[in-house]
Amino acid sequence: MAEESFRLGSAGPTIRSPLGMGLWSWGDAMTWGYGSYDPALTSATMKGAYSACLAGGCNLFDTAESYGGGLWGGWGASERFLAACLKDSEQEAQPGPAPVIVSKYIPLPWRIREPRSTLNALQATVKRLDVDAVDLYLIHSPAATFNSIKTLACSLAAAVESTQARHVGVSNYSAQEVRETHRVLAERGIPLAANQVEFSLLHALPDRGGLLDTCNELGVGLMAYSPLAMGRLTGKYSATNKPRGARRFGDVPYDQIQPLVDLLTSLGQVHGGKTPAQVSLNWLICKGAVPIPGAKNAAQAKANTGALGWRLSSGDVEELDGLALEGRLNFGQHG
Repeated sequence: MAEESFRLGSAGPTIRSPLGMGLWSWGDAMTWGYGSYDPALTSATMKGAYSACLAGGCNLFDTAESYGGGLWGGWGASERFLAACLKDSEQEAQPGPAPVIVSKYIPLPWRIREPRSTLNALQATVKRLDVDAVDLYLIHSPAATFNSIKTLACSLAAAVESTQARHVGVSNYSAQEVRETHRVLAERGIPLAANQVEFSLLHALPDRGGLLDTCNELGVGLMAYSPLAMGRLTGKYSATNKPRGARRFGDVPYDQIQPLVDLLTSLGQVHGGKTPAQVSLNWLICKGAVPIPGAKNAAQAKANTGALGWRLSSGDVEELDGLALEGRLNFGQHG
């Protein structure tokens, strides 16, 4: 059962439930095995995941221009796969809320001329997605650019003014950078809708370091990527059976992961047989975040939606807080 619709942040897009689906794996070979070690990941299974997500009450889909790059799909492959799902959904007239589309622009060092670089990238994204506008457009990371946070914020304002982005946000921003971006956008009469960061029980830094509090104070929604630590919190993996691919987020020794998985399993049993993954996602929802776990197929997407319609108790949350790891920032992350 999905939860009541609400806004992402105080002025962002309205979404069906506090859960979305991340599309990093769609077309990605190096990390997620598309066209390489995971032959089961195909365009057909992606469409199944998309439909199952909508059927489960989730209508937020997160992609990026850089997802699915390389030999197997090229720049923007994930966006093109999502476009195919959107087209099929329209043709089949699927019931339920319309999809809310999030995409991201990465300000690489050679993308110096702003706002032109942002607007050109946004135009290309809109074309690949075959939509009039994206619902939420994010700066993917501030780490690789020579431009200032203020300059990037002005580019986000220009994106809204172009009418090709309905709302704007950021990703991997620190609390200070969120404040600066919020201030600059406010001067243009535009809200900062979201900050998307790594957040999980193996990377609780946004909660412990004050970033979540800053976002709440400013009315900025916090979206949690890699909420299952790239599969490590599902219970499927161990020290002798590690996930394949370049899965760097949440990569900590399994002797630190297993106590958490054991507790997740125990709490899941208390709550009617929920899986460790569903309990992990519910913990993030209880924190006020919107997790965006990935899904390669319908079964995974359906399982993710099992995090909705129930709540951990405050005691459960505190118990998980006690075992959660703070984590550390990786390249590309300021927050």
